Amino acid sequence: MRLAPVQKIFHRSKSPATLGFSHQKPLKNGEKTMAKPPKAPGHLRPATQKWWRTVLADFDLEDHHLRLLQLAAEAWDQAQLAREVLDRDGQTFTDRFGQPKERPEVGILQNARIAFARLLRELALDGVDAPEAPRMSRTRDYGRRA
Repeated sequence: MRLAPVQKIFHRSKSPATLGFSHQKPLKNGEKTMAKPPKAPGHLRPATQKWWRTVLADFDLEDHHLRLLQLAAEAWDQAQLAREVLDRDGQTFTDRFGQPKERPEVGILQNARIAFARLLRELALDGVDAPEAPRMSRTRDYGRRA
């Protein structure tokens, strides 16, 4: 039996415009700046879109930082959505055996908060540079003082 050739599904484009980001034009001295700040993704909530615009107005971000900013904004929206569900339905539900179970939104909220905090730290939007040395790994004696 002969198999049909595999079709190329993914197409790599070198154009950042296909990723939703605007082109950056180099200045005469070699520095890069954004010609026009990209619009906030349409799937974000209005308050998060406003935050996106504020960040872009205050900081000069490169393309890879824009991706991190989008992930942070999506994590924030996801956390807010999970918070709304938890406020409406509570932290637990009763399963078919009558036992209380934690709602899935509790984990979603926790993961989204952690992701948001880590992405903000990675972007260093608070003006603090990333530490020069990596953070200490967690070991058995982590935090103990002799």
